[in-house]
Amino acid sequence: MLLLRQDHKSEGNTWGVPAGKTEKGEKIADAIVREIKEETGIGVGKDKIQYFQKVFVKYPTYEFIYHIFHTKLDKKSEVKISLQEHKAFKWVTPKDALELPLIAELDNCIKLFYRLGDCRNVD
Repeated sequence: MLLLRQDHKSEGNTWGVPAGKTEKGEKIADAIVREIKEETGIGVGKDKIQYFQKVFVKYPTYEFIYHIFHTKLDKKSEVKISLQEHKAFKWVTPKDALELPLIAELDNCIKLFYRLGDCRNVD
């Protein structure tokens, strides 16, 4: 599932996955469970989240690490996006996602996870 960022947000009008920063003292796995719930309304148990890999991302003015997690949903759950952050969502295949305007480096994360070809900036 991809989320379309609001125009006023950083990298507005691009597609991304539920993501965010950890809060002070928060573990990464707890943060991803929280972010999924906040951004989609979908509750996922921490035991259902699996860590995949990290990817180093460098923007012109800062750098950070994407920690890639994945989970399988039993069904297409009802999605309730946070309209303050996103204006739409869609369920897409990994290949179809690569045809959309994505947030920076998400294309490389998709290619890495689904083994869809060359990717860069991989740890």
